[in-house]
Amino acid sequence: MKSDPIKSLDPRVGRLPQTDNPTKQPLDQFSTFEVFVQPAPGKPFRHEGPVHAPGLEMAYVLAKEAFTRRFTCSSLFVADTHDVHVFAPDEQALPTDDAASKAMTPSTFEIFQLTKRGKQSVQTGAIEAASPQQALALAHQQCTAMPYAFWAIDRRAIRFTASEEQDFWQTLPDKKFRDAAAYKGGEKLQRFLDASR
Repeated sequence: MKSDPIKSLDPRVGRLPQTDNPTKQPLDQFSTFEVFVQPAPGKPFRHEGPVHAPGLEMAYVLAKEAFTRRFTCSSLFVADTHDVHVFAPDEQALPTDDAASKAMTPSTFEIFQLTKRGKQSVQTGAIEAASPQQALALAHQQCTAMPYAFWAIDRRAIRFTASEEQDFWQTLPDKKFRDAAAYKGGEKLQRFLDASR
């Protein structure tokens, strides 16, 4: 039995070799979650990459450790990769709504644009829509300069930084240990070399 490939928006994950392993139990692997970071207050969120975790809360914790240890940021959020809906205008037909999605309760979708293959997707706003397909179609209609791809994520599927957690980010500039320059490794190496001569 061949295992299903891991779904990820990171192209490196898609290049992982697939193995046939009949002893592997289904669903024993962690899920993939996409991480979005806001570099400073008022700036748009941008996609930083994936983390693998057993759930949304743990993905949030791992995202903080993996993507904000060295650089300052004001907020981050995570979403399961399966909740990130992608539309590439050059490669796909415009998404259309079916009758079932039109009957759904509208929701707010965060919209991201990937301007060029290999770049980071950047948040461009939010759209009220009844389905991800409708959100992507509306984003496409409202866009003046066509990007490589649109992403839509239902806000209900996102683990945002809560207001009571904001103080975590406010302490970042004071944490010099997050900055490699604070270790002054070059100076320590030079002192060691001078002492060993």
